Amino acid sequence: MLTEYKTILNTAEAEFEEKKSRFIANVRPITCEEEALEFIEEMRSKYWNATHNVYAYSINNGTLVQRYSDDGEPSGTAGMPTLEVIKRMGLQDVVVVVTRYFGGTLLGASGLIRAYSKGASLGLEAAEIVTRKLCYNLNIIIEYTIFGRLQNMLISNNNIIKDIRYEQDVELCVLIEVGNEEELMKDIVEVSNGRAVIDLGEKTYITLGSDGRLII
Repeated sequence: MLTEYKTILNTAEAEFEEKKSRFIANVRPITCEEEALEFIEEMRSKYWNATHNVYAYSINNGTLVQRYSDDGEPSGTAGMPTLEVIKRMGLQDVVVVVTRYFGGTLLGASGLIRAYSKGASLGLEAAEIVTRKLCYNLNIIIEYTIFGRLQNMLISNNNIIKDIRYEQDVELCVLIEVGNEEELMKDIVEVSNGRAVIDLGEKTYITLGSDGRLII
């Protein structure tokens, strides 16, 4: 599993015109190749009368899968440039379909590459680009008298407190990036003088916006 990667949060659409040809880019976040193929077929059905429905996608579920299609455009002028935009932006788990309605004026190879690259870029920028980080759910039980010191330590080290429950003791769930868990647990033991109960839970991906906010 990737410990961190960038993807998009939303389905989005962008459109522009180039020498009377109409280009429509549609993008969607995906989790598997089947979802990518379903979206491509959905776009083909929606724009059934278009001249071309070019696509590219990149998925990494432990194994990197990247596919593209020129859909009738000259080889190397449409699908590959679309995929290159995805790669240049460092995105995974995303599918892009750029639809073209031919306007009567040939764009040439370089013009097609620029147009499909522009379409992919506009579509991906219209969807919010986010970062996915693999984290542990670290569960902590601590006495009320120690809670303030622990909370201050967690916040000062930019740890994400997912949940706090005030029971007989204070129960916290903290999201900690994979690889940082041992150091954090040592800090918790030190701050609590060994009185905190710590349970390292399951791994999960969290989503962070471009401003660093946690997206639920």
